[in-house]
Amino acid sequence: MKKSDLKEFLDAKVIQYNLPEFLESDPIQIPHLFDRKEDIEISGFLTATIAWGNRKSIIANAHKLMELMDHSPYDFIMNHTEEDLGKLRPFVHRTFNGEDLEHFVKSLKHIYQNRGGIEGIFTTGSDKDTIQPAISRFKEIFFEIPHPKRTTKHISDPLKGSAAKRINMYLRWMVRDNSTGVDFGLWKEIPSAILSCPLDVHSGNVARKLGLLKRKQNDAKALAELDKSLRKLDPNDPVKYDFALFGLGVFEKF
Repeated sequence: MKKSDLKEFLDAKVIQYNLPEFLESDPIQIPHLFDRKEDIEISGFLTATIAWGNRKSIIANAHKLMELMDHSPYDFIMNHTEEDLGKLRPFVHRTFNGEDLEHFVKSLKHIYQNRGGIEGIFTTGSDKDTIQPAISRFKEIFFEIPHPKRTTKHISDPLKGSAAKRINMYLRWMVRDNSTGVDFGLWKEIPSAILSCPLDVHSGNVARKLGLLKRKQNDAKALAELDKSLRKLDPNDPVKYDFALFGLGVFEKF
């Protein structure tokens, strides 16, 4: 397929899937429950953290998380007691358990109290071409307070070879404009041009079939290769093609 034809095909798929109806079966519906910026950021981050496996299970457990936080995640993060933390301990989603969740709550409080919030870390940590170094910096800050060693696996580090699918998805949610009512466009200081496509088995397989990606592993090198291909199609908003690749893979079995 010629580049012009590929762009036309994928642009049409973006229009098809980048719609409010997308929310009905996607974990991004969880932060859409909230209006306050900090509630959206925190609920989105926690939802993205557990976004692997069965999508229905992800959504159900993300709702449980919000219930455990009394549907006020920012207030819970900033004002929780030891008794409140105890209520989190039975939580489990695959390998993410109550011990991990307890640290996430404590670390988020530290970040909002002492680091200016989640947005500021990504705003100051990215470079002009890619946000990947900021993800690595975010992980460093997230675990600068005492933490269980096991919990570090729940935030990926692209500088150590990971495609960091879940956190790249979260960044798409926070940064891309909200013109279609799907993403939020909350973080104005980060350009969409430096975002990366959340690379998983679905988007990776579709990208390979379309000639956008040759590398077989879904790792940081593959992500850089896919970024390069998608930025040729739209240098200002390459991550919009996440909708096309995901939709083709999950809904159309492309």
